[in-house]
Amino acid sequence: MRRLSFLSIAFALAVSACASPPPTEPGATSGVGMVAAADPRAVDAGLEMLRRGGSATDAAIATMMVLGLVEPQSAGIGGGAFLLNYDQSANDIDAYDGRERAPAGATPNLFLGANGQPLPFRDAVASGLSTGAPSLIAMLEKAHADHGVLPWRVLFEPAIKLADEGFIVTPRLANLIAYVGANSPLKQDPEAGAYFYDANGAPLAAGARRTNPKYAATLRAIQTQGARALQQGAIAAEIVAQVQRAPRPGTLSLADLRNVAPRKLDPVCGAYRTYRVCGMGPPSSGGIAVLSTLGLYERARPAPVGATNVDDWAGYLWASRIAYSDRDHYVGDDQFVPVPTAGLTDPRYLSVRAREIDLAKAPPAILQPGDPSLVVGGPSLLDRWGRDRTNEVPGTTHLSVVAGNGDAVAMTATVESVFGSMRMAGGFMLNNQLTDFSLAPTKNGLPVANAPAAGKRPRSSMAPTLVFDADGKLYAVVGSPGGSAIIGYVSKTIIGLIDWNLPMQQAIDLPNITARTAIAPAETGRMAPGVADALTARGWTFRPSQLESSGLHGIRITATGFDGGADSRREGVAKTTASAPVR
Repeated sequence: MRRLSFLSIAFALAVSACASPPPTEPGATSGVGMVAAADPRAVDAGLEMLRRGGSATDAAIATMMVLGLVEPQSAGIGGGAFLLNYDQSANDIDAYDGRERAPAGATPNLFLGANGQPLPFRDAVASGLSTGAPSLIAMLEKAHADHGVLPWRVLFEPAIKLADEGFIVTPRLANLIAYVGANSPLKQDPEAGAYFYDANGAPLAAGARRTNPKYAATLRAIQTQGARALQQGAIAAEIVAQVQRAPRPGTLSLADLRNVAPRKLDPVCGAYRTYRVCGMGPPSSGGIAVLSTLGLYERARPAPVGATNVDDWAGYLWASRIAYSDRDHYVGDDQFVPVPTAGLTDPRYLSVRAREIDLAKAPPAILQPGDPSLVVGGPSLLDRWGRDRTNEVPGTTHLSVVAGNGDAVAMTATVESVFGSMRMAGGFMLNNQLTDFSLAPTKNGLPVANAPAAGKRPRSSMAPTLVFDADGKLYAVVGSPGGSAIIGYVSKTIIGLIDWNLPMQQAIDLPNITARTAIAPAETGRMAPGVADALTARGWTFRPSQLESSGLHGIRITATGFDGGADSRREGVAKTTASAPVR
């Protein structure tokens, strides 16, 4: 639990007048609450809970259970999540860690082949080796015990009804089934193959109606048994059997499922101009890296101009490169490795790192991590770890909720890759979360901080985020899917809101540019005329992308109500109980 203090914001007000106050949108609509998520049916389930007097956490759980049905490629019961809950009356935040742990049988060589080299990434994904102990339901159960209002069983009713009666397959789900290919492990899995393909072996088409009686049965078991339904009994046995089957069986056991224990933590918070930004700490790198990106950008652009300004984008790209270089090197499961969270987000350290920024040119192809111990003290970890280039692929979802009493939830959930491990049990996909570890446990003779180990959680980039204004009032709730690019997606949206005075939808729709490495995937077609060419002339290299994998969903609180946004790159909406969809 983190009780928020805004003394640092008062200090920031005294030294900075760069950020404009939150704009008020004339079209904003007030209501008992707002939900923004990746599917209208899921949003409606969340709004139903709010109408029935439920809490923000109640709404988030109902929304997530429908997402697990209609968006199974992204997240669900077989995966994990991170959740931030803001309690306005108590003025505090609880951060819930529902990240999956590696089984007790895992070793640092988990993903090494017989030749001692890392397995090809796709081979590692579509295997039993990649599945950690599903933790989503246990995390939600813990959050509901703390912040729920409605009975637990009620929260599953909308998803059960849809699973029993059938739902319409959306174009995105149909396209992704087709995308993985006719000979994919998804089709070869007995349960998934029967579910995602028709009797002739063709992938489900958009517009088809699909029921999921096994998912409904699983939800009914969870209604009555809670998380125990996935830790013992028939569903748990089915999970273990799927993980332990060939090819490349994993070691996940019933004991691993029984030992699932989500944590309640303090969030990672820091000042950004006159605002305060709070996110998830380790094993997620999201909160650290978003704060680092914003802090570096603030120093590079003390007086930002707007989304058409080349220097503003150059500052954002530089800030991203530096934040990613530190994040890649230092962050892992803090129960296994020391993570210098305070040092990486310390204003003094960020000021030192910001001296490297030269807006007139791009950074070198390989940008070395910094050493926060030289600035803030403590032991140096710079030479303790080998360089990490963990591959992360997008297969995630994010939802944002604000209740009428001012409470809020930001939750990002995932099965990791698209359709996770491509193995199905109990009507849901099993995660491939363990491929978020570094497949190579060492680099140049040094251990990698994010190497696999028994009971360890892989590093994540998920960044559910809460933003507060200078008066300590909730200003925005935001997050996104997208693998390691989540950090960039969330950072640019916050910059759009605070620095460029954009409403939530316009901030979400800003071009995505992910500067983790020297070659940045970029939606150059969304950039203002001339900006991409000007940045290229300064040495930046882009890999043009028409549609990046973000799925940003956010809510901004204005003087007149809610300003919601749903990523136009996906199929989501933001709605209040008193409005039509914002998008």
